[in-house]
Amino acid sequence: MSFLTLSLSLIFVLIPILLSRTLNLGLEKDTIIATVRSIIQLLAVGYILTFVFESEHYIYIILMVLLMIGAATQNARKKGASIQGITWKLISTFVFVEVLTQGILLGFQITPPTAQYIIPISGMVVGNSMVLSILFLNRFTSEIEARQDETELILSLGGTPKQAIHTSLITSIKASMIPTIESQKTIGLVQLPGMMSGQIIAGADPVQAVQFQLLILFLLLTTASVTSVMLGFLSYPTLFNKQMQMLKIREEP
Repeated sequence: MSFLTLSLSLIFVLIPILLSRTLNLGLEKDTIIATVRSIIQLLAVGYILTFVFESEHYIYIILMVLLMIGAATQNARKKGASIQGITWKLISTFVFVEVLTQGILLGFQITPPTAQYIIPISGMVVGNSMVLSILFLNRFTSEIEARQDETELILSLGGTPKQAIHTSLITSIKASMIPTIESQKTIGLVQLPGMMSGQIIAGADPVQAVQFQLLILFLLLTTASVTSVMLGFLSYPTLFNKQMQMLKIREEP
């Protein structure tokens, strides 16, 4: 695809801008900003990845993964601003999920230890983990606020913080995992996933593309479950003080 051809695809940006303007949605500015940012960010990443792939040095691979984790943390922490130490909880979760998944992939030699495989797969893992974190934190903070009286009642009756927060925690974990599970039920019927579609467009054998896509689907199931569970169990203890009293939830900035 040439840059001229790519520029023609801006028609797909003009359509939502025109609809927003016609219906007075007020989304024109956000749409333009999102488009410009995506162009700059992706082109920059494209040139950076070209350099990293050619150098094949592990320090550059590690730096790229750390950059992904940093950006994901910065984005997700906004939803958990009311939880003490959420930044380090998110970093710990993202690093653990990345080490776990890459450890399995490289340890069992499922994928080669090259930048061409490590960086794109890490991007999918960290990106999915970020989305799951946002879903979890959004639901968890809502559950805490909605069930605050119930939680304090359990505590007053001698329950532990874990018992008091159990329903909110489990409900939030399940709610954040459901989209991943449900989307995989209709994969191939309702949608052709991005990785599979990209390989097919690039000329790869469809069966080979399916095999790689299945690998990613299985990988994302682990990402979804580990992210939600780990972040949940790291977060809930900081909602209580040493006297096992529930702390007031701080307002998001």
